[in-house]
Amino acid sequence: MKSLVKYTLLFILAAGIWPAAHAADARDAYKYFFNDSFGDFKEELQNARAQGKKGIMVFFEMDECPFCHYMKENVFSQAEVQAYFRANFLLLAVDIEGDVEMVDFNGEHIKQKDFAARHRVRATPVIGFFDLDGNKTTRYTGRTADANEFMLLGKYVLDEHYKTMPFVNFKRDTRWATAP
Repeated sequence: MKSLVKYTLLFILAAGIWPAAHAADARDAYKYFFNDSFGDFKEELQNARAQGKKGIMVFFEMDECPFCHYMKENVFSQAEVQAYFRANFLLLAVDIEGDVEMVDFNGEHIKQKDFAARHRVRATPVIGFFDLDGNKTTRYTGRTADANEFMLLGKYVLDEHYKTMPFVNFKRDTRWATAP
């Protein structure tokens, strides 16, 4: 009987059925997570206010970053994550090596890479949360362990726990049990 189970699992993995089943749960991050933007962050602040958002999340990334890909493929691709973050934040991405011109929160024309440098982003990913006045409230460097930790990060920002404690303490105190 154990051999039958073992060979069935090997067949499923070899045939690609397991990855296909997992991929069916995932949705494209650029279509369902990130908001469309013309790169005018000053205007995006107005859009966020008009839409009743609590703030703006900026995902600082670069093409070659495996941890950025992990976040897009395993965290931002989850329907629950997409629904929660889209309901509460305007979600934007910035290429830290990008020469594309954008407008920062103050209305200044600047290249994406210079905007990232101004926010001291040198390694990726960095997830920056900004209030509706364009002030940075929270910075998270690196990838989260999984979607659950990212959801907890969202709750941390949304409930303004950043005003009283670092995320690592919030995570420890909640024991990851209170993700939204």
